[in-house]
Amino acid sequence: MIHFDQVTVRYEDTAEPVLRDVDLTVEEGELCLVVGHTGVGKSTLLGAVNGLVPHFTGGTLHGRVLVDGRDTAEHPPRELADVVGVVGQDPLDGFVTDTVEEELAYAMEQLAIPPATMRKRVEETLDLLGLADLRHRALYELSGGQQQRVAIGSVLTAHPRILVLDEPTSALDPTAAEEVLAAVTRLVHDLGVTVLLAEHRLERVVQYADRVIHLPGDGRVVCGSPAEIFRTSSIAPPIVELGRAAGWDPLPLSIRDARRAAAPVRARLAGTAPAPVRPVPAAAPAELLKARGVTVTYQGVPAVRAVDLHLRGGEVTALMGRNGSGKSSLLWALQGSGPRKAGTVHIPTAGGGKDADPQKLSAAGARRLVGLVPQTPTDLLYLESVQQELDQADSESDAGTDSPAAREILDRLAPGIDDATHPRDLSEGQKLALVLAIQLSAAPRVLLLDEPTRGLDYRAKAELIRIVDDLAAEGRAVVISTHDVEFVARAADRVVVMAEGDIVADGPTGEIIVASPVFAPQTAKILAPLPYLTVAQVASALPDDETDRAR
Repeated sequence: MIHFDQVTVRYEDTAEPVLRDVDLTVEEGELCLVVGHTGVGKSTLLGAVNGLVPHFTGGTLHGRVLVDGRDTAEHPPRELADVVGVVGQDPLDGFVTDTVEEELAYAMEQLAIPPATMRKRVEETLDLLGLADLRHRALYELSGGQQQRVAIGSVLTAHPRILVLDEPTSALDPTAAEEVLAAVTRLVHDLGVTVLLAEHRLERVVQYADRVIHLPGDGRVVCGSPAEIFRTSSIAPPIVELGRAAGWDPLPLSIRDARRAAAPVRARLAGTAPAPVRPVPAAAPAELLKARGVTVTYQGVPAVRAVDLHLRGGEVTALMGRNGSGKSSLLWALQGSGPRKAGTVHIPTAGGGKDADPQKLSAAGARRLVGLVPQTPTDLLYLESVQQELDQADSESDAGTDSPAAREILDRLAPGIDDATHPRDLSEGQKLALVLAIQLSAAPRVLLLDEPTRGLDYRAKAELIRIVDDLAAEGRAVVISTHDVEFVARAADRVVVMAEGDIVADGPTGEIIVASPVFAPQTAKILAPLPYLTVAQVASALPDDETDRAR
């Protein structure tokens, strides 16, 4: 179905090819998982399947890519649209209509599919992805996860034989992600659709893969069974990392298989307490934000319902909940930029003065109290170079603060970024670091991050955890809205869960996420009822001879 014949792709501004001498065949009805660190060429590999590379991206492609017998060099993307459906990382980039129903029908209109067939497929897709209640909603009104499901649905209605998905679950809550992946798996098993899927959250998808395509970063592509590739790969989900630490052979790829293999490990760890994921503060933390009765509505529809929330310095709080539960609306209301129908937000000011409400301050004044990084960091980047963005941040910061310059903060978060680089040419992790530097230049004591792990691989997430730990150590309160349960297990002291605008759970990370089968990380599921959350906790508790053997 897909065949790469000695394919090399080189861009003008790179010293080495992104892809080098790639020989690869993907058969009909296979689900292939594409893995690798950020920037190794995964998007280039996917883009070559429907001709976006090099027809629209530029660069030079040597060799041949055959898709259902068609050479992509001779058939541009529009001539492959009936065969290949593509869903990119950012769903908003691909939307061309105004409402959910119109977007689902658009691709079929371009392919001249009869109206009766179109209507039937729209209804099937609405049910398949749980979008029936949203059919008449404007796309811009949807949450990020809802937009992601619409983007996938708009491709599925055309019934492509090949489906290319670039991080399809990055904006989805765990339940929605399972529903989407189950739908994709049904397409593979029941209809013989061929799927190429790139995803950083491997813990969600590895059990569905027939084969893994690994890009080590030197231009090569290594293909094999999941167990074979993950035995030695530099990137792996927690379930594989745990199997390596425990010395399991073969490596399990599903929770069921891992629990069967983990019985001896559970026996050895019984009666031992795991090391704390984050250091315990020496003194009682100060309260930095107190919200009471915060209510947010949109056109009369409540998004946040009379929420009370207290944030303390040195504490990292994870804000979780399904898509559309009100997480982003709450963050914007706390920061002061978003609408707030009722309620109060009080933040102590420097010097012990009267508490301030960020909504009643100027934008610059609110930013000095509460910094917010939105789901798409580029929303805050509008200048032509990194240096211009940093200079603008410094000029808008209060001259009286003791905060270091934005450049100094950026060098600590992500060293080596050139001043002349255009912000939109940065990697996802670098964009996040730049926006963090801009926000921290105003020295806010409360920092709110909305879905910061989207587009980040495991290595970049580990770096983000280091950054968050440093911010908490400085006495700041950090709130992270996320669907990434593995990140929460490693980064958060406290978890707050929202549902339909209400806070339904609030407590220590271990208590909240282990109690929920939806939010529990893989390690907790495998070792339950033991209170272990991360592979690092398990590795530190295992006897030295076992960890040495695993290495």
